[in-house]
Amino acid sequence: WAADVHRFGSRTYVYYSVSKFGTNNSAIGLMSCTSIAAGDWRDDGMVISSKAGVNTYNAIDPNLIIDASGVPWLAFGSWFDGIYITKLNPSTMKPTGSFTKIASRSGGIEGPAILYANGYYYLFVSIDRCCQGAASTYKIAYGRSSSITGPYLDKTGKAMTAGGYTVFDAGTSAWKGPGGQDVLSNGSGWLISRHAYSATNGAPIHFISDLYFDTAKWPK
Repeated sequence: WAADVHRFGSRTYVYYSVSKFGTNNSAIGLMSCTSIAAGDWRDDGMVISSKAGVNTYNAIDPNLIIDASGVPWLAFGSWFDGIYITKLNPSTMKPTGSFTKIASRSGGIEGPAILYANGYYYLFVSIDRCCQGAASTYKIAYGRSSSITGPYLDKTGKAMTAGGYTVFDAGTSAWKGPGGQDVLSNGSGWLISRHAYSATNGAPIHFISDLYFDTAKWPK
């Protein structure tokens, strides 16, 4: 699940997750093609794996981000030991070097999505619990950093590795449990995509909204 699709260089890459639910027996895989239209998909194999009792992190929820210098990175992680990021080899699009923790939180944190804008890297995450219809407590939260590897700080200056976060979207009386977000550039502006549930009957809803920044360069 949790496929992440990006164009980088001359290929389109799809990172995806496989996992035994409720454990961190997980892996992130990779496929690529010359173009989605061509459909000439190539299996590029496993990128990162995790194993219960061996690794503290959970190798799911991949997000490819290209830094300000054009270098690819992969953010990943769900619950367990939080969110990590690692630099990728642009030839293989697989990790080169160490994993750096950039966020953690008791009670649930997952689904990283990083956007570079205004001289900052903005880390969006989903917190609390999803997938319970109108009873979901999912929320979208964020922090920002001048470096892709952090520290990511919330509006109060608390590090996301210490449980800090600023809530971006907690739903309304009409829809509950927003999360599973992705953020992307849209010409001169930005968009945020996320799912939620109808407060009336729990039906799933998909939202795509414009993403703005206030005068202090915080997203809204």
